[in-house]
Amino acid sequence: MAKDFNNRLITPELEKAMQDYPLYSQDSKKKDAVCIAVFIIGNARWYILEGQRENDDFVLFGIVVGLAETEYSYISANEMASVELDATKFGLGKVRVEQRKPFQPCQLSEIIDRELQSFLNRLYD
Repeated sequence: MAKDFNNRLITPELEKAMQDYPLYSQDSKKKDAVCIAVFIIGNARWYILEGQRENDDFVLFGIVVGLAETEYSYISANEMASVELDATKFGLGKVRVEQRKPFQPCQLSEIIDRELQSFLNRLYD
């Protein structure tokens, strides 16, 4: 990882995985696209398929599930790392987006997530 880049979400392992999956590398793979990381906060999940460094940030591409609408989306790693929810009134303190660990890269079709699979089935079946 470059010395001038500091983002708690982009681990050396994820940066290495993104070298194999730069933006647009899985365009026509549909359910066979490989998910290389998952980020979570509350019920929201980002299934990351591709990414690459853009200046002092990483642009990620994936599927976001658990927000207003499930959709493919481009995501700024810096913006995602800056998200912080105050859940102190629930006894949880401040909650941030975190990378789901351990996670083994796999095809989207192999991920057990009803909302994700429903979205993929609507698009590709």
